[in-house]
Amino acid sequence: MAVLLDADRAALSALIQSDWSNERDTFGALTKADLRAAINAIDDWVNTNAVAFNSAIPLPARTGLTAKQKARFLLYVVRRRWEVS
Repeated sequence: MAVLLDADRAALSALIQSDWSNERDTFGALTKADLRAAINAIDDWVNTNAVAFNSAIPLPARTGLTAKQKARFLLYVVRRRWEVS
């Protein structure tokens, strides 16, 4: 899967800012441009490491799960690891 389109990255940045604002959390001294750069870098990293992620999943899950299901598994693990709600 390719990296997110620029418009999708912008929408994601706006969503994150809104979510954090609603939670009364802050980004400290980071600017909107800093946040966008972080989103871009994370999206690029995900794209670059997608093959390694897929290879790390043992058979038969690697071949039995769809790409979307594997991404959901990753989401669950990351959430649990850092207790993100």
